Amino acid sequence: MVKRYLDVKSLAEAQAIVSRSFSCTPSVERVTIEKCVGCVTASPVIARYSVPEIHLAAMDGIAVKSVDTAGADEQHPVTLARVARVNTGNIVPAEYDAVIMIEDVWVEHEQYVIRKAVPPWQHIRPAGEDIGESEMVFASRHMIRPHEPGALAAYGIAEVDVLSVRVGLIPTGSELVDHHIRPAPGQIVESNTLMASAVLTAVGAKCTRYPIVKDEPELIRNAIKKALTENEIVIVSAGSSAGTRDYTADVIAELGEVLVHGIAIKPGKPAIIGRVGEKPVIGMPGYPLSALTLLREIVLPLLGHYGLNPAVPETLEGQLTTTLHKDIGTEEFVLCAAGMVGSRWVLSPLSRGASVQMSAVRANAYITILPGVEGMEKGEPVTATLMVPLADAGQALLVTGSHDPVLDYLADLLRYRNVDLHSTNVGSMGGIIALMNDECHAAPMHLLAKDGSFNVSYLEKHMPGQELVLVCVAERQQGVISRDGLGFDDLMHHTYVNRQKGAGTRILLDFELQKRGIDPQDIRGYDREVTTHLAVALAVKSGEADAGMGVFSAAQALHLRFVPVATERYELAIRASHMKDPRVKALVETISSPAFKAVLERLGGYDTRETGVLRTLP
Repeated sequence: MVKRYLDVKSLAEAQAIVSRSFSCTPSVERVTIEKCVGCVTASPVIARYSVPEIHLAAMDGIAVKSVDTAGADEQHPVTLARVARVNTGNIVPAEYDAVIMIEDVWVEHEQYVIRKAVPPWQHIRPAGEDIGESEMVFASRHMIRPHEPGALAAYGIAEVDVLSVRVGLIPTGSELVDHHIRPAPGQIVESNTLMASAVLTAVGAKCTRYPIVKDEPELIRNAIKKALTENEIVIVSAGSSAGTRDYTADVIAELGEVLVHGIAIKPGKPAIIGRVGEKPVIGMPGYPLSALTLLREIVLPLLGHYGLNPAVPETLEGQLTTTLHKDIGTEEFVLCAAGMVGSRWVLSPLSRGASVQMSAVRANAYITILPGVEGMEKGEPVTATLMVPLADAGQALLVTGSHDPVLDYLADLLRYRNVDLHSTNVGSMGGIIALMNDECHAAPMHLLAKDGSFNVSYLEKHMPGQELVLVCVAERQQGVISRDGLGFDDLMHHTYVNRQKGAGTRILLDFELQKRGIDPQDIRGYDREVTTHLAVALAVKSGEADAGMGVFSAAQALHLRFVPVATERYELAIRASHMKDPRVKALVETISSPAFKAVLERLGGYDTRETGVLRTLP
């Protein structure tokens, strides 16, 4: 029998159902002040005693009666008969009401002489100056910050009552294995509850991850019943879709009520919101980015109803680098790499596949496309929600163009200079387009001209008269990657995996085919495109293709054989106007560094004699 979703709700409707359907009563837990940071107070926190409890000297000097200093000045010094010598922090005897710094006192014949009158309470910390006994330190629902346990200790408070929202996380799926185990073919590492635990713990929830449950209704039912006895909220990972082995909705319906099955969001449509007794039971989709969307848009606001306070992220206004299309009626969240190029923010959308966890790893922002629109146009100003602090986003360096595995190592070295390199793999021609539109800081390329030169003729054609700088990363070997040591002339007799149109590797392939008079359509798999050298190597290693063109380091990484075809110049094109940007300066200096050259030599297939060399255009 084919399963169907219940009536799919909009995100706003689903959030409203969550708001009105649960009592959201947290439990209360007493914690020591050593463990209270990040917790939310359940009730007012009251000082046990005053600080200070008695008047204290705020300076080294003498305690005096202020009335005895009346009339003292340079012409009329006053010798004090009644004083007490005190140091900072000493108790001021009850009969005195001021302290004079020792620097303002002259000692003559064991008597104290002053030349300036002082007011009452000068240089005295009065009792209760910091806080008075029974005064409130924190109100209810205050999230305790890292610097505040010290104040609690000073005020006599050793333990605090805090809100405790216990969340049970149940992973389901017969194909799942624990993250300590390398999955066999057909198996998947269970990662969603790890992610959920981290996301929810960060806002103060107490999470329990239960063992993996196989796709059997009775086992899922028992796991949910157990979790309900131990937690305020239960989240079931996977099994929320409409497949033949997706049982979560049925089990929730048996135990209680399914309020929502299907939310008009992407990623995240298969989500379930259920209620068993007074407790929420949430069905979280199995795809990682779907799960992340549900956590952010449904579960974190739910925790807010319990009194936990997820931080409100910052936003910025930026321009899209590519047009985005979507279906009317669905609210879509698109992960992006955001960076400031020149004086404006640029937003480069990442892969929209719900299973591509690396999009979330690479992203520092996301944009929301509302249900009533069909998409957003390239160059359109949009609001992005940041996943990092604004200051961190300001360190992003956008590198758009041809892929090379060494860019990851370059990014690693740049982190030591507080620069966050975000690489988007769109091919060399895609990089030129991004550079033309001033949508990146640097465009990697290796475009072969008919005269055998690299890059310059393409830039002169597409960006005539523009002041540009080419930074040589390395001269690198391109060749045929295969399992069996195939050469270029073997390609007509084997299956092939290609790079995308506009990629320098594809241009090199076409150049070599033309030299030999070979029609590209005679290459089986010519139209099968991937976007990185590693993707070529993976397709070959998996047996999807017999061969593909790529760099030596990609073949080396996956222990494949490599037959060289050509040596090419891999360079970064940068607008001259951006060369003074501190992030770009760090990029250029790092490329020229001995540390980066050592990385290239270790990976193999790179000639570093030209590494760091600059060429200027025009």
